[in-house]
Amino acid sequence: MTVFAFFTILIMLCILVSILATLIINGLSGLSFFTLTHMTAPQGLPGGLLNPILGSLIQVGLATLIAIPLGIMGGIFLAECSNKKLSAVIRFIADMMMSVPSILIGLFVYILLVMTFGYSAFAGSCSLAVLALPVIARTTEEALNMVPSAIHEAGFALGAPKWKVILWVCLPAARGGVITGILLAISRIAGETAPLLFTSLGNSDWSWNIFKPMASLPLTIYQYADSADDTWIQLAWTAALVITIFVLCLNLIARIYVDRRRKKDQ
Repeated sequence: MTVFAFFTILIMLCILVSILATLIINGLSGLSFFTLTHMTAPQGLPGGLLNPILGSLIQVGLATLIAIPLGIMGGIFLAECSNKKLSAVIRFIADMMMSVPSILIGLFVYILLVMTFGYSAFAGSCSLAVLALPVIARTTEEALNMVPSAIHEAGFALGAPKWKVILWVCLPAARGGVITGILLAISRIAGETAPLLFTSLGNSDWSWNIFKPMASLPLTIYQYADSADDTWIQLAWTAALVITIFVLCLNLIARIYVDRRRKKDQ
């Protein structure tokens, strides 16, 4: 079993290295200052990825602002609620949402918002927030459950009400796990394409208005990768590399933060 586990890990590492090597080989040649500072252009003209990059940052940032307070409050409810039956139902729903295909979330937001108000970056952010919400909620719950009961008891012994103990004692003690969950949720939604196809739609021009269609890196990859233009295909590889670097940086930040918190606590 040890040999089998070793070869399984080796195969997975080979697949991961192969994916990263393919992205670097195909995407690095198109990564330049021009690409990062110029907007997309029609076929046959030189263009960059500035508006998709900023569009992705806006939509992912707005989705994070929506999902963080709701996810943390949901995790607090799951960890501290005394109604075990209700908590079990909500936990089951959160677990199901984590495994639901993202395209279904996109269709849900399309019916809820797009059919009434039209395509917009806000609708895209809402679909991404729905994807991030269960991740943040479940990681917050697990982080709060790892807080020693003695910390709860110490807060209650000082005469503090339960909500103050949770907000000012337990939540700061669990902030390492909460922040890690938030970063993992951002990593998950940063590369989602299917929900944005039905919500933000994409935009070849620059737009700051979140209530209008807006470009994003995943949509740009989807559109450019199927093109016959070699320049667009190159930009699709470069956009994929940019997203990969962003996600890897978030995971490294989460790992470094957790390691520092662990050493400080020890």
